[in-house]
Amino acid sequence: MKFNKCEIGPVIGLTVIGSLAFQAASAQENKELPNILWITSEDNSASFTGCYGNSFATTPNIDRLAAQGFLYTHAYCPSAVSAPARNCILTGVYAPSNGNENMRSYYRLSKNVHTYPEYLRQAGYYCTNNSKTDYNSVSLNPEEIWDESSPRAHYRNRPDGKPFFAVFNITISHESSIHKSIPTENLRHDPLKVILPPYHPDTPEMRHDWAQYYDKVEEMDVRVGELLKELEENGLAENTIVMYYGDNGGILARSKRYMYDTGTRIPFVVRIPEKYRELYPAENPGDKVDRLIDFADFAPTLLSISGIQVPGYMQGEAFLGSQKTADPQYVYMSRQRMDERYDLMRSVKDKKYRYIRNYMPFRISLQHNNYLFLAPSAQSWEKAFREGRTNEVQSRYFLPKPVEELYDTENDPWEINNLADDPAYRKLLLRMRKAEDDWMNEIRDVGLIPETEYDQFMGNGSMYDYMRSPDCPFSYLMKASGTALSGSAGNLKKYVRYLNSDNSAVRYWGATGLLILKEGALPAINELIIASNDRSGAVATLAAEALYQLGAKDAANKSYLMILQDTANYDMTDRTFALNSIDALDIQTPEIRSAAIKLYRDQTGRARTPQELSEFYDVRILEYMFSRWGVVISSPGND
Repeated sequence: MKFNKCEIGPVIGLTVIGSLAFQAASAQENKELPNILWITSEDNSASFTGCYGNSFATTPNIDRLAAQGFLYTHAYCPSAVSAPARNCILTGVYAPSNGNENMRSYYRLSKNVHTYPEYLRQAGYYCTNNSKTDYNSVSLNPEEIWDESSPRAHYRNRPDGKPFFAVFNITISHESSIHKSIPTENLRHDPLKVILPPYHPDTPEMRHDWAQYYDKVEEMDVRVGELLKELEENGLAENTIVMYYGDNGGILARSKRYMYDTGTRIPFVVRIPEKYRELYPAENPGDKVDRLIDFADFAPTLLSISGIQVPGYMQGEAFLGSQKTADPQYVYMSRQRMDERYDLMRSVKDKKYRYIRNYMPFRISLQHNNYLFLAPSAQSWEKAFREGRTNEVQSRYFLPKPVEELYDTENDPWEINNLADDPAYRKLLLRMRKAEDDWMNEIRDVGLIPETEYDQFMGNGSMYDYMRSPDCPFSYLMKASGTALSGSAGNLKKYVRYLNSDNSAVRYWGATGLLILKEGALPAINELIIASNDRSGAVATLAAEALYQLGAKDAANKSYLMILQDTANYDMTDRTFALNSIDALDIQTPEIRSAAIKLYRDQTGRARTPQELSEFYDVRILEYMFSRWGVVISSPGND
């Protein structure tokens, strides 16, 4: 498939890269290494720029750069949220392969995986990052990765004669830019002229946030122009490759964090000076390039254009330079926990179709993620749904979702017509399904194991290493997960067998299968009662949820209380997973309410500090539940 590159020796700090890398670098000694300027903007889809066909957008600087360079029409981010995406960019390894997919997590990176700046620095580059890090792993220390990483980091600070690789990260278009509404009279883009997607209800807040975001993208574009002008004024434009891209899609609800084009299709433009025309991906500047690329390809591409041998562990493919590969058929995307909300998803995309697999179809798409719902537009959508003012398309994201989705993105750009059950597309569905399975096998996808079990399996190592070890029953996990998603009563005995496995990840898929089976799981109710006491918080939670839906509510509530109260055997990930389930079922028994409130307070009744709370659970989901319950938690005694 993708991974046929030569292996090279590991990097230890910046002292050893391996003989192949040194040989490749020395081959460049008689050539001038190009400077490389990376300009990154946050949370904006390709569709928010003029050069991608949006006449309502105001992006003259990005459009001009595209006219001077090459615009990639099929560029994607694999994670749809920034921190896991940066993890992939830095390493050339997909975040669910590294074990760094969950948003806001700090699990260790394998010692066999390293970052592209380390290789570039060994080859002679001065590497700077200005200035966001947020790499989603405790192993990725900016001080060790970069020559300088700070708001002052700049290529101007390099030693004489050194080529540079410089990143400038623009935060103007970040999701937070619509959390506080600008007065309508101050907007430059008219809310009434915004074209809303069919899944968004036509509310004043929705139109306002769309218009405000167009303003923010316009401001971001101004900053892009300033950085390009600065490069010109420093006399470096003719020696510098410029790459501009967005770090993920967004930011209006159902874009960022989600597997659709609105969340994953990014702007990507590269401008290459005439002196490096051998790197041109098309005949002339201004041409468009229809090759599929994603963030895993960025690190191999940087090494390829710098004459550095691409290491075998990198999972992307170089799209420029001497190691450029043939155009791939697919790109891949993934989602697991987004802050406090769990929703395991995988997606594969070719140039025309998108396939999505939902491993938690019992969770609605628009779970109340605290940060997402700070936007007035998201709040108005939820309110309209609760008041019955949304149509079928607008309502579906607040309802359980199908296991599989398939979209024709050319003819259905908003991805609302699911073709997965259409017999005419059966052959295509099977092809895309197989492509997804092949990718998960190739990268040894950590998502097959619930986050509650990471510490158990990785020990003092990493999830990347565990998934490749003889201890991991990877093929069996793949089979179990696929069987679980079938929702077939004919697989009942298999689900029970999984539930009795010695491996907690296998047990998780047994519980998942029985939960998806709904009333068909009734013959296994005794096995579910046993599983609801499992030492794995994820297994116990899904068993409890299945019991609750089968009417065994007392047994379910007993399990939930055990996870919330037993802080010796269950940790923050267990409780967060359980709270997701309790919230989804809207359980408000006095016992559950009391256990939740006790988590929020210490033994004296004092409300815990955020630092204290972080030891127990993600506080945001609990505070949302309190708001629904009418529980005041601002001071002791107001329960």
